[in-house]
Amino acid sequence: MHTLDVLAITASVMIVVFVIEAIRRANLNARYAILWLGAGGALLLFSAYRPLLDWSARLLGIAYPPSLLFGLAFVFALMIMLHYSLVISSHRDSIRRLAQTVALLERALEEARERAARPSP
Repeated sequence: MHTLDVLAITASVMIVVFVIEAIRRANLNARYAILWLGAGGALLLFSAYRPLLDWSARLLGIAYPPSLLFGLAFVFALMIMLHYSLVISSHRDSIRRLAQTVALLERALEEARERAARPSP
């Protein structure tokens, strides 16, 4: 086994263990962890089972099979960034709507206080 193989297996295992531990401690929501687990699992599979990596690289026309691992890691990183960009955009819209609702409620509360402070006829 080459140094690069050991490094790839170690990194993959560390990613999977870290994500599982973050889910277990409730630091990471399970629905956000799916991409991380997929990336770690795919990298672990290709790192541990070299013939699959060699076959996949040959199929894709990649001359140096370990570079496929880095390519996959890059693609998964892009997917994760896209996913979080979508989540952030959704949250931004929700926060805007929430801020508008709070402003309307504060205005209504202020008007109700003004009406209550006026003397009754």
